[in-house]
Amino acid sequence: MDLYEYQAKDLFAAHGVPVLPGSVAHTPGEARAIAARLDQTVVVKAQVKTGGRGKAGGVKLAKTAEDAEAKAGAILGLDIKGHVTRKVLVTPASDIDEEYYVSFLLDRANRTFLAMASAEGGMEIEQLAVERPEALAKIPVDAIAGVDAAKAREIVAAGTFPAQVADQVVDVLVKLWRTFVEEAATLVEVNPLVRDPQGRVIALDGKVTLDDNASFRHPGHAELVDSEAEDPLEAKAKAKDLNYVKLDGQVGIIGNGAGLVMSTLDVVAYAGERWGGVKPANFLDIGGGASAEVMANGLEIILSDPDVRSVFVNVFGGITACDEVAKGIVRALEILGDEARKPLVVRLDGNNVDEGRRILAEANHQLVNVVDTMDNAADKAAELATTDLLAGSSNSTTSGA
Repeated sequence: MDLYEYQAKDLFAAHGVPVLPGSVAHTPGEARAIAARLDQTVVVKAQVKTGGRGKAGGVKLAKTAEDAEAKAGAILGLDIKGHVTRKVLVTPASDIDEEYYVSFLLDRANRTFLAMASAEGGMEIEQLAVERPEALAKIPVDAIAGVDAAKAREIVAAGTFPAQVADQVVDVLVKLWRTFVEEAATLVEVNPLVRDPQGRVIALDGKVTLDDNASFRHPGHAELVDSEAEDPLEAKAKAKDLNYVKLDGQVGIIGNGAGLVMSTLDVVAYAGERWGGVKPANFLDIGGGASAEVMANGLEIILSDPDVRSVFVNVFGGITACDEVAKGIVRALEILGDEARKPLVVRLDGNNVDEGRRILAEANHQLVNVVDTMDNAADKAAELATTDLLAGSSNSTTSGA
């Protein structure tokens, strides 16, 4: 789960990382009240989970409370890279002498943690990594040893931080690591970490990504979920413990196992090129031991997506038996009844495949098309996604060898 800037800075503050005070406003009037309370020049910052806010007009300076109200009015409702601004952070403006960059993240490729640091912060770190990779230090962090003062000094030295801020940055890094570990994060990032004219080091911005797999250990993290901005289908899937991500295509995808689902996305995207650029509409992994109920829940969510025009169910039976998948498909179609109007392409292989195909053939549902291979099934799903929905629903069940 990605956090908003104000949420990230709240976590930082809770672990002793120095941040500026500020409050969130949902209306221009609230922004005015916050600015009046702070009684100084403020920055009004769009709260969206994407970068590039400043370039998009989502970060504005306001010298008075009235100015803050006007600036908030201009920012609220602003679309920044597809994210609509529904709230702003009003925080004191800070003079900046220097900008730095620090972060901790999960390094999946090397199966460890990684610290990244640079004395050249403020710009997009991806740009710095490409244009001047030598300016961005990358230091592996042992998961057991973690980051103490000695390790933090190693990071500060590698990042070539000025000597006059070294001790403060060491302190910030130790506390950021504490945030990273105790909050079960996969990313904590400060860009920029600044030195002000008084010589203080402050986290002026922050990004945090929390590991949803650890949410059972952190019940308080549920309060950080923004239900207003959350995709309703993803929220519904989460409530049913389904691993679902909404995409922008037309072919709904269901598979068992993340690797198979990822391959299915690629195959559908490739097949879709032949049918006018049809693309996958979602990622949905029902897992290695999915029951008929899980299959039915997944199909119900995908068929309720108005963007979906066809569904590709791609299952290789191992722990998940093909007959259970077939029962789930039949059950889901019974539950949905007349609301199910989108054609399904089903490819089954592996454990109990013959029984699974028999169940689907016996059900003889007009929406279901059983296809024998993954490539052929992807092509059929892409083809059906280009046809009229009602015309697609007239396809009869076929069987594959």
